[in-house]
Amino acid sequence: MAWRCYRATSRFTWKIHANFRESFISTILFVCLLFPFTTEAGLYTASDQVVVLTPDNVDSVLVNSTAALVVEFYASWCGHCIAFSPVWKSLASDIKEWKPAVDVAAIDCANQDNGPICSRFGVRGYPTLKVLQLLYSTRFPRNVRGLRHKIINKMETHAEPWPPACPPLETASRAELDNFFETNSVGHLALLFETSNSYVGRELTLDLLQYENIAVRRVLSTEDGLVAKLNVTDFPSCYLYSPSGIFTRQLEARTFYTYALQRLPGVVRAGKPLPVTSDLAKNTTEDQLRPFNRSRVYMADLESTLHYSLRMELAAHPVIKGEALSALQRYISVLAKYFPGRPVVNNLLKSVDTWLKGEKDTELSYSSLRDALDNTAEVPNAALPKGVRWVGCQGSKPHFRRYPCGMWTLFHVLTVQAEEAADKDPQEVLQAMRSYIHSFFGCQACATHFENMAQESMSHVGTLSSAVLWLWSHHNHVNNRLAGALSEDPHFPKIQWPSPELCPSCHGVKNGEHTWNQEELLTFLRSHFSSEHLLSDYLEEEAQLLSRQKERLVTRHQEQEAKRGAERRARQTQDTSVKPPPEEEEEVAKEEPAEEEAERAGGKVQMSEPPPWVKPKADVSHQPQRRPSIVGLKFRPPQEEIVDLDAFINQHYKALRAAARVSSRVKLRTLQKKEQPGAGLEQGPVLLLGMQPVEPEDLLGQHNMLQKRILTGKYTGSEEEGALEMYPHPNKRRWMSLLSVGFSRLDISLCVLLYFLSSMCLLAMYLFFKNCRRLRRAKVALP
Repeated sequence: MAWRCYRATSRFTWKIHANFRESFISTILFVCLLFPFTTEAGLYTASDQVVVLTPDNVDSVLVNSTAALVVEFYASWCGHCIAFSPVWKSLASDIKEWKPAVDVAAIDCANQDNGPICSRFGVRGYPTLKVLQLLYSTRFPRNVRGLRHKIINKMETHAEPWPPACPPLETASRAELDNFFETNSVGHLALLFETSNSYVGRELTLDLLQYENIAVRRVLSTEDGLVAKLNVTDFPSCYLYSPSGIFTRQLEARTFYTYALQRLPGVVRAGKPLPVTSDLAKNTTEDQLRPFNRSRVYMADLESTLHYSLRMELAAHPVIKGEALSALQRYISVLAKYFPGRPVVNNLLKSVDTWLKGEKDTELSYSSLRDALDNTAEVPNAALPKGVRWVGCQGSKPHFRRYPCGMWTLFHVLTVQAEEAADKDPQEVLQAMRSYIHSFFGCQACATHFENMAQESMSHVGTLSSAVLWLWSHHNHVNNRLAGALSEDPHFPKIQWPSPELCPSCHGVKNGEHTWNQEELLTFLRSHFSSEHLLSDYLEEEAQLLSRQKERLVTRHQEQEAKRGAERRARQTQDTSVKPPPEEEEEVAKEEPAEEEAERAGGKVQMSEPPPWVKPKADVSHQPQRRPSIVGLKFRPPQEEIVDLDAFINQHYKALRAAARVSSRVKLRTLQKKEQPGAGLEQGPVLLLGMQPVEPEDLLGQHNMLQKRILTGKYTGSEEEGALEMYPHPNKRRWMSLLSVGFSRLDISLCVLLYFLSSMCLLAMYLFFKNCRRLRRAKVALP
């Protein structure tokens, strides 16, 4: 007993350990799946514009590099490193334009594979920053501005050779500027007057490093000759010096200087073609470039985005299920609630949303969604325009802007509309955008970058106004990351929006750094993306839109009918692919004229289907004369005297009703019957009843037919009369036709015999019970 208990206890303990081990493994897998980016790339990813160093790329990045490399050595478990990571990401975004001269990198020393690299550079604490292999020490500024200045100081004071990609940062003299255009082939020279402790001139030089046809030079306030010549009184100040003359721009911060100088005529990013104004006048896209106001939002862009999103991008998914189906439902729901469109478009979006909410299946085919978008249910006053018509999002070439611009604009409008509606869920629109981009957006790299941004900070959105600002902020982050990329349109450069010209009050300066005025910015976004501010130019008229949709539905219905007809004919052809024998074809050919003549004479019609009791007929072509087939039945041998009366009566009355409804000549020939050669049907008129023709002379002239079981009929009057003769001689056995329909002699004899036996049984029972009663009375009478 003890042994058994021990075994049971051991087995129970083993199960506990097994369950614990399975739970632990499941937890580890769950954590790895939930935080894939953290486990793979530490605190930084490629979307942060930070070069992630690994043993595979560290030598290629460090050896023979033409740029200064700023590296952060960190440990992913270090709390200070985690807190510092947003600053390092902001620095990488801020000095993105310095990239030919300065690269921002990071390496995770907590990763076992990276340990030898960190040891080689003598890293002992985290985080540690290095520039050009010169240790910073762990004491460094914890803000972007201080880090910029520290990088510039290290670049100017380092003892190693100057990196080839770094521009000169020293100050300029008057002698150099007097003959500058003689020795340099640039169109513009920007002179930045500043004090010796200012970094604006050097930062501006690095900001314009990627741009051609412009040069930047620092001039200190101690250069009395130039200061007196240009009458400079404020520092810093930017003066633009060109061969045609000198003019000044009185601005206060580095961001404003950069924005203004990058948009000078002829200034273009290196590797980009010069924007040609004539290209805008000519047709450089498949559609004529439409004049538009850059400071307004167009409804044509929003409807074009809906068309491309719902009819083009979703069409790449024949079956939508699981997480993708939930993403689609959220996307359509947000559109139905907040899209500020025309009534016809809003009605369609609401109908599609209602249809999706009513679907109970776990998967959805795109064909059914396309039917709903095309309004095949014919919801009144509902339509979604087909085709795209870009206006504010049009590009100078077909591959620029368009759908990505329209998608950003659409969700900016939806966030503002959700705030105006005072909805309870501040993340409703953002989460719908996130799930749609994750499940359906065609650019996978873009979807990954957006998902990284969403994982980082979307959970912090707690109000509707913060949702509006979150989307604006991360849109600018994407603009900064894509500035200078091949996807940038030279006519519409990616800037930090809104520009100072579009919203001057949105910009500010604090301690020499550019800042955004959040209150003014929120007011501008609410106005810019409001429904009242949308322009309806270039839109198709609603009446024309509904008319075109109706025409498409009619055409589609006709095509479907034609397709079904073709399929039906194909099935019929397949069913009749087996041809009858030649002698049967000849017999059928001989029957056709007689049948047509009978139909013209009597207006009778043959039944389309044979009665259920009919069996295949034997070949009677050897007989000298064709015997009639009555009510579609074949003649049975004399010894067979059994018939299915119910089936016969039902079929008989069906034939009467079908014959009474005939009002025109109809030919419904469905039974092919063999016929003896030479014995045609042209000998006299034929009355058709049931499935086969019946000759009147056979019914009236042959007495020997009564010896067999004959079932025939003759429709002799109107539907009201319904006269039916069951035997060929009206003077014989009329009483049989009144008692029943189609009974033979044997049937009548059996019935009479059964009735007689029943009567005898009843009489015997009556006499038995009567005698019993008499005997009981006699016993009672005895004393």
